[in-house]
Amino acid sequence: MVKRMYGTSVLVEEINTLLSSSLGEYLKAQTFKILGDPLPVIEEASNIDWDSQKEFEFKYKIGFVENVDVNIEGVDAVSYKVEMEEKEVTDAIQNLRSQYGKMTNPEVSQENDFLYGDLKSQDGTFEHTFSLPLSKINPEESAKFIGLKKGDVVTFDPSHAISEDLASVIGISEEEAQALSGDVTFTVQNINRTELADLDQEFFDKLFGAGTVESEEAMVAKVKEIMGENYNKELKVFSEEKIKDAIIANANIDLPADFLKEWLHRANEGKVTQEQVEQEYPIYAKQLTWTLISNKIAKENAIQAEHSDVIEKTKEMIRGQFASSGIGASLESSIDMFVDNYLKGNEGQNYMQMMTSVQNEKVLDFIKEKGHLKEETINIDKFKELLEN
Repeated sequence: MVKRMYGTSVLVEEINTLLSSSLGEYLKAQTFKILGDPLPVIEEASNIDWDSQKEFEFKYKIGFVENVDVNIEGVDAVSYKVEMEEKEVTDAIQNLRSQYGKMTNPEVSQENDFLYGDLKSQDGTFEHTFSLPLSKINPEESAKFIGLKKGDVVTFDPSHAISEDLASVIGISEEEAQALSGDVTFTVQNINRTELADLDQEFFDKLFGAGTVESEEAMVAKVKEIMGENYNKELKVFSEEKIKDAIIANANIDLPADFLKEWLHRANEGKVTQEQVEQEYPIYAKQLTWTLISNKIAKENAIQAEHSDVIEKTKEMIRGQFASSGIGASLESSIDMFVDNYLKGNEGQNYMQMMTSVQNEKVLDFIKEKGHLKEETINIDKFKELLEN
């Protein structure tokens, strides 16, 4: 009776234990690199007669790669660095002065003012009140909007006068913008103008903190430095992705695509469809290939992420998150607590992800040093072109 009641469950439990240990020992003994997890062949397992069968055979699918050959010599990739030009720095300072400037309501409109008022179609079927930025008006039409006062009415064709996306400038739907054809009238209710902030100590302190910058020349240099750092952070990510692409292409690693797609679908059962797996697989395959390559380079060259590296990278990340909040100075006294809380979060996964990130950075630095990559300094126009393409 006891055997009938519990025999099958004990048998299944014992066989699962044997399967787990024997499969693990088998995989450890292999020279190839296992990908994902072994997948039991469900059709075979469903035919087992647990009550009468005495011998059991289980089949698994295993995904693996046999060789990961990496050659970083002569990689055809470029490491980019942007150099700020005077115009970009001047424009940025002008924008900052406008951002920190004072709003006024002059009597007569000038270039770059905002006109607040009522827009009406000639037949009266459309009315809309909004703030019209004169910087969005085409140069050949701009004269109509200069010298206006409260109560003045100007007639124009929006599709000709507004230089950018009509719907977003006016604040209406695409359908409404398409239907808005021909001349309309705009009645001025108010004129808004931003007076640029003076280049004085108060302005410098608002930008960088008290006493950090004390002259116009130092302010220009600081803006140029910060802009360069921000652009180069983006370029660093772009350059490293191109380096990865070049090395992945050279490695020519043949992944078992059918197995990996099946494993991804089973591992995320109920969360993703087969169609979603097919769509996302190229991104996953690239990430997996790079992980195999990165781990191989790290192993062969004794590259390892140390605990101290993880701590410093986490501090850098947290400082970056708080940089725009204006509490950077007071953060330092508590940063160790923030780091500790973050790295312990997500059941330790945050620490492992940060460790992987640090190792990847060290591997990429090693490739840049040993791979004889070309370096190129570019301007902002080239930077935008690269990212758009």
